[in-house]
Amino acid sequence: MEINSDDLKTFITVIDSGTLSAASVHLGQTTSGVSRALSRLEDKLATSLLTRTTRRMELTEEGQIFLDQARAILGAMEEAEESIRIRQQKPAGRLCVSADSAFMLHCVVPHLAEFRQRYPDIRLELNSNEQLSEVLEQRTDIAIRVGLPEDPAQHAQVLANSPLQVLASPEYLLEHGTPQVPEDLAGHTLIGEGQHGAEQLWPLRHGGGNSLPIMTALVASSDETRRQLALRGQGIVCLADYLTAADVAAGRLVPLLAEANNGQTQQICAVYFRNTQLAQRIQCFLGFLREKL
Repeated sequence: MEINSDDLKTFITVIDSGTLSAASVHLGQTTSGVSRALSRLEDKLATSLLTRTTRRMELTEEGQIFLDQARAILGAMEEAEESIRIRQQKPAGRLCVSADSAFMLHCVVPHLAEFRQRYPDIRLELNSNEQLSEVLEQRTDIAIRVGLPEDPAQHAQVLANSPLQVLASPEYLLEHGTPQVPEDLAGHTLIGEGQHGAEQLWPLRHGGGNSLPIMTALVASSDETRRQLALRGQGIVCLADYLTAADVAAGRLVPLLAEANNGQTQQICAVYFRNTQLAQRIQCFLGFLREKL
């Protein structure tokens, strides 16, 4: 005979209630019925789960092991049931999403019409913001960021890992030539991030190591600014695929030094600020975004 969820519920209720009579009240059964159900469970397991006296019941060693497993099994069943129930409901309500401008323009806006058609009762608010510290003040539900947050209070889900590539426009390469090995980049105009003088490493294997230190001619703090500079033939850039895949497909940017690429990626994460289960509309958006990425 197989054990079913009713057997597990009866056993757990007896333990939590402390007596067979108290368990019978919770289960809506007679005390004798609960006792028989408990005996049947022990017969199925071929072991004693409880030692019974006229005054109290105590778990046997096998009973304690089985109790822990029974709680875990019922918990998993309830969680699965809740997940299906949520999927059958109609998601609705306000959803505020924060992301930097480049991600918003390249990964959210192109798919917005499809999302709104799929979930017409979700009211989206889109904010372009670089700082996580300001997100809480803006009543943001989800913040999309590159890399995991350092603050443990900020929970995160990894949505995708986007490969980094070194790229240039066909116009730039026609005028300045195409580098054949990473060391050739020293003779080119390189567009970096941050500030001049700060060490910058590109994901290229070379004779001196797994990453290539570069000397920049142009720097910009924004990924989108660096992309635009590269598109206008101003130099060679290193950017993630989520920003440049469409440009590469259309021939506006050309990947360089692919054989030397060390495979480094940018981790794209959804950051949120809740300890409770994510609201249904948030789950819908994250699932949709993960699908598109």
